[in-house]
This record gives sequence, C-alpha cells and structure tokens, in this order.
Amino acid sequence: MSNVKKSTNPDTSAVRTALWRALHVQIDAKPHILEDQLGLKLVAPTDDWQQRPDMKFTKRLRASVVARSRFIEDLIIEQSSLGISQYVILGAGLDTFALRRPGIASKLQIYEIDQPDTLTWKQQRLLEIGLGIPYYLHFVPVNFETTSWWKQLLKAGFDSSKPAVIVSTGVTLYLTKEAIIASLKEIAKLASGSTLAMAFYLPLELLDEEDKSMQEMAEKGAKAAGTPFVSFFSPHEIIAMSNEAGFKNSRTISTKDMEQLYFSGRTDNLVPASGEVFLLATT
Repeated sequence: MSNVKKSTNPDTSAVRTALWRALHVQIDAKPHILEDQLGLKLVAPTDDWQQRPDMKFTKRLRASVVARSRFIEDLIIEQSSLGISQYVILGAGLDTFALRRPGIASKLQIYEIDQPDTLTWKQQRLLEIGLGIPYYLHFVPVNFETTSWWKQLLKAGFDSSKPAVIVSTGVTLYLTKEAIIASLKEIAKLASGSTLAMAFYLPLELLDEEDKSMQEMAEKGAKAAGTPFVSFFSPHEIIAMSNEAGFKNSRTISTKDMEQLYFSGRTDNLVPASGEVFLLATT
C-alpha cells in the first residue's frame, strides 16, 4: 500500500459526523442509540475536540446523525437476515459498520463510494491504526461531478443481477434535482428485491422553528466553503420522484418517526433536528 498518499484529507462533513457519533457515546445518557467511537479513533483529533463550536452547539444535529446511522444499521441487519448479500454506501464518509459489526458485515460484500481523497485517507488510517481492510470491504473512489458511480461500482465487482441495499446520506443536499433523478432511475433498475434508503432535506419553511437559525448558519457555511446546498424537497416531492423513477414501493421516514423508533422514554431531552427525511423504496 505504499502508493497511498498521506497528503490527502477527508471531507470535513465526514469528520464532523464521525465525531458526533463518538460524542453521543461520551456525553449523552444511556441507552445509547448507536455505539460508535471507531470514527474518533480514525480522526484522532486534538484533545479539546469536544469544545469545537460544531460539537458544543449542535445537540439536535448529533441526535439526527446517530438516529440516521442506527436506522440504516437496523435496515441492513434486517435485509441480511432475509438473504441480501450486497450493501452499497453512497457518500460513505467515515462509516464504520464494516469494522464494528464483522459478524454481520462478513456475510456481505460492502461497497463504500465516496470522493477519492476521503477514501484514500480512510484506507491509510485503517492501516495505520492496525485494523486493516477486511476482504468484504471495497472502496469505490468517485468524483461525483465527472464520473459515473454506477460504472465504478460495477468495476469494483458489484453484481447487478443480485438484489442489494443502497443507502445514501448527506449527498442529495449537494446535487441538482436532475442528478438525483438520474441516480434514482439507475438504482430503480437494480434486481428485484433491492432496497434504497436515501436521505433528503426539507426546505427552511418546513423545519421546526428551533432548527431554522441553525439551518441558515449551515447554508452560509457550506456556501463559504465552496460546497453550497443545492436541493431541498418536501415529502410529497420525494415520493413523486421515487415513483417516477420506477420504484415499486416508496415511503418516507420523518423525524417524528425516528423519535418514536429511538428516542421515546429518554430523560435527557435528546431529540433529532427536523431537517432530514428518509426515502425508503424497493424495486
């Protein structure tokens, strides 16, 4: 692996998400929605990382991230038990499922798709900290603006004749509606019995009042960083796009659904922010 560059850096949002998952375990009350501190080990931040503004003042976003991760994990465990053997993560970032849950992951072929710099950095860190790269984990580096992720996925060994689970979080914000529809149509062609879980983001006017100011700040920050938010959709629009793309069954999972699944009975006022909606669709 000597050809792996050490000068690359992971996507900042991927790092933030990994740290939020770790922060949940370290400061939120039990029971934890997700036990994941491996991302923290990968990032190896400075000792004062918990004092970062994006850690201190983003409790609802942290709750959304751990709920999202738990929802996806529950989905892939369920689908694996039904015989699905391929798992594709679009915009994988610093996802750690393949390393944390080897008992389940080893029954799958897992394809992590993301920008080349993030995946190169992650691969290097896995080697540096001694975890290595399991035989069932495949990195698929893609520049989403210039390269077909579908073609690269096939090159990596994905079997399009077999059903799969495809998940996508934190991606649609940065894509045009046309690009999202094109991806949906591609995924809808997957073998019968495949499942898509894709996160979409609500426009500002559909957010809970307490989330609006944070969303406005996030939009300004993303624009200043050169990665502006592009696409927001209502639940009705999401379902319409899914149906038009050719999925057999489509439904949305709202923040309120997530609250009922994972946050009922909590005493620490940990609830997810209202901006994210999951499309759950099958071919």
